[in-house]
Amino acid sequence: MFSRPWYHWLAFGGGSGLAPVLPGTMGTIAAIPLYLLLILLVQNLWIYTAVLFCMIAVGPWLCGRTAEDLRRGASGKRALDPPAIVWDEWVGLLLTLYWFPFTWWTLLAGFLLFRFFDMLKPWPISWLDRHIHGGTGIMLDDMAAALPAWLILLGMRGMGWL
Repeated sequence: MFSRPWYHWLAFGGGSGLAPVLPGTMGTIAAIPLYLLLILLVQNLWIYTAVLFCMIAVGPWLCGRTAEDLRRGASGKRALDPPAIVWDEWVGLLLTLYWFPFTWWTLLAGFLLFRFFDMLKPWPISWLDRHIHGGTGIMLDDMAAALPAWLILLGMRGMGWL
């Protein structure tokens, strides 16, 4: 890990994406401290928004460059969205929880809903995953998975469940 370029460390979520089992889930878990830092310590929606915007803006380059490096360094065909790249999961979790006040129940529900949609990939998320490639594609399917998760959280909050 230390011999890799610095941007691999970011794309791999500080190494969480290198977990041998469920790297996407491990990467999403590893994003929770960033979420808690932003929501509990900073407590400023403008800063949360700015950090999220920067992560989204950098994501296509970061994920695309890392995926290309992994393809170049490997023999044989590699996945278009290597499982070790979890920057997109970090963005997906922050998007899912965007604008919601913090509670442990909201965090748990948001985490589970995001992972559900990211792993299941119902249409149109599956279409995006298959048809849009490179760094943009890596980012876009997770951002799309965050949308239904966010909408369900909104409904749960509206019904008084959160």
